[in-house]
Amino acid sequence: MPRSPLALAALASVAVPGLDVYDVLRSPHTDADFEVVVVKDSTGKRWLVRAPKRAAAGAALEAEKGLLGALGRAKEAGIVSFEVPHPVGAAELPDDTGRAIVYTEVPGAPLMLAALQPGPGLAATVGRALAEVHELPVTVIEDQGLPAYSAEEYRERRLAELDAGIQTGKVPPRLADRWEHQLENVSWWRFDPTVVHGDMGEHQVYVADGSVSGIVDWMDARVADPADDLAWLVAAAPDDVLDSVVEAYHGRRREIRDPHLLDRARLASEMALMRWLMYGVRTDNPDVVADGEGMLADLEAMLFDEDEQAP
Repeated sequence: MPRSPLALAALASVAVPGLDVYDVLRSPHTDADFEVVVVKDSTGKRWLVRAPKRAAAGAALEAEKGLLGALGRAKEAGIVSFEVPHPVGAAELPDDTGRAIVYTEVPGAPLMLAALQPGPGLAATVGRALAEVHELPVTVIEDQGLPAYSAEEYRERRLAELDAGIQTGKVPPRLADRWEHQLENVSWWRFDPTVVHGDMGEHQVYVADGSVSGIVDWMDARVADPADDLAWLVAAAPDDVLDSVVEAYHGRRREIRDPHLLDRARLASEMALMRWLMYGVRTDNPDVVADGEGMLADLEAMLFDEDEQAP
């Protein structure tokens, strides 16, 4: 049964002794895995409450909790310029899905990708923030027991994902062939693994006063391919905006430029549609499966219609 905002507000009062709840509203970040509300206390301060809907989501929430502490210390040390949510309390849920966790609210508002303009402004701060994530020491992830992959291990992981998708019979063969060819092109996969957010998008990047103020939702963080955190931009940003982000990104990175970074980011953005389909398969959700199949069909039509129309 869905939990009401008032029930989550009551959990927040248990998790944070002395929290005097004045108002509560459901957050747009409620999704298939989490119920989320924003609680206001009597002083007007806002707190975020996230409760898992499934045990697996609860486990991910607990793993993120330790990482957020490490990232908060990185902010205090000046290693990163953005804020992250700070966990301040937790309360056990009665249905064995885990614990509801209360966080301080990150300043600003979610980025609107459509509002990004090319040039040295906000687009450049997005690029620098992504680079700061990728410049973090990998021990930030490893010390929390979170996944860490070599480049070859990550390529093999993607191949295994593709095989699982093909076995459902729901992945268009032309897309499967395209992805398999790109995954087997080993020259693409010579990269230095970095700390990766793992679920980066416009809803995870917060903006205030024309620059990135915070990054949220770190439950998929790992040491892996930095291209994953650029996939959302490759998929949806105009070319001139993407160029500005990537230029600022490279300016902040210390490593030699990766010639296939954007190639892998584009592949990751395409395969994300298959992962959505597979989420529906794993959770036995026919609506998600149908949505995933539709998106894959649209992607196939877009990619291969473009190829056929090319001179």
